[in-house]
Amino acid sequence: MQNLTQSQWRAQLQQDDNAVILDVRTDMEVAEGMIPNALQINIQDTVGFMEKIKQLDTSKNYYVYCRSGGRSGQACMIMNSLGFQNTYNLMGGMMEWDGETV
Repeated sequence: MQNLTQSQWRAQLQQDDNAVILDVRTDMEVAEGMIPNALQINIQDTVGFMEKIKQLDTSKNYYVYCRSGGRSGQACMIMNSLGFQNTYNLMGGMMEWDGETV
């Protein structure tokens, strides 16, 4: 897992052809807006989260975010323990995001 600042995360993501954006927030949080093309898997739904994470391609690069950076850091650690090599945590999460949202 690598913690990236908002600018590092955005710059690295733009250069990455193997990237998957992962939103680990709740449905209610996502309803307020999310980063375009993000896949939502709610980390607070523990069983569902684990089932869905295990179905993902471990060879992809995962750019993970939540509301403030805490849950996404936790998600990255879980993913790393399951064999994911490249996980990137967005420090500050959506609270500090000034990019595009949908």
